[in-house]
Amino acid sequence: MQDLQSVCVMLKTHPMVALYFGAPTCNVCHVLEPKLRAAIREEFPDAVFRDVDTSASPDIAARFSVFTVPTLLVFFEGKEVVRKSRHMGIGEVIEAIRRPYDMLKSH
Repeated sequence: MQDLQSVCVMLKTHPMVALYFGAPTCNVCHVLEPKLRAAIREEFPDAVFRDVDTSASPDIAARFSVFTVPTLLVFFEGKEVVRKSRHMGIGEVIEAIRRPYDMLKSH
């Protein structure tokens, strides 16, 4: 993942950004990430999906108050709209994103 400054720039320049926070020691993170990435890419093709390794980028995790992994943050126009941590299903995540995504696309 990039540094904190490039993450902040990305949030300002892309209408939808999903940040997935994980760690090398988290088995759930490794299993969930590719499934979540594929589902978001399929359902929301305009989304930017980025991984954040909390052990390599603790400043990014701290900036977004992420204290547990896995955590998914979804931003629309730079504002956090969805936050899911630990126990999350793919369908649950997609449904949480769908309404704000549809509202963004209707502008």
